[in-house]
Amino acid sequence: MEMQLLTKEEKHKLQEQLKAMIDQRPHIATRIAEAREKGDLRENADYHAAREELAMLEARIKDLENRLKSASVVDPNDIPDGMVFLGSTVKVRDSKTGDTEMFRLVGEINKSSFDQDSEIMEVSAKSPLGEALMRARVGQTVRVSVPRGEIHYEVLEVS
Repeated sequence: MEMQLLTKEEKHKLQEQLKAMIDQRPHIATRIAEAREKGDLRENADYHAAREELAMLEARIKDLENRLKSASVVDPNDIPDGMVFLGSTVKVRDSKTGDTEMFRLVGEINKSSFDQDSEIMEVSAKSPLGEALMRARVGQTVRVSVPRGEIHYEVLEVS
């Protein structure tokens, strides 16, 4: 299993999600028991739906438990100043257009907190851009392969 790097906040969110899922188990088990009492299970849609929901929940719980087991929390104090790492906010300039952009390197994109209007775009450390930026330093130019070619970004600031 591949080790996953997470910030302290990301790990805490995953732990909260896991707890919420575990707390759902008794409610689904109750629904299964109530549906079972209705009689013939072969034609009992409520029973089958609840069983399927429980199976999907158990799979998600197992996945989260495995991810947390293999997770390593990154301590920002261990990262040298001026180096891009997980949790860093990076200001870059496109070498071709001169446009500047701001990215925040994260272990996992949080879809629920996605803000289209934000000036800072979250980038997964496992994405091509995230991999290119990881461990880059201020003043360095990184190359990112994208479907339409390559983009060269100069790292201007890291915070």
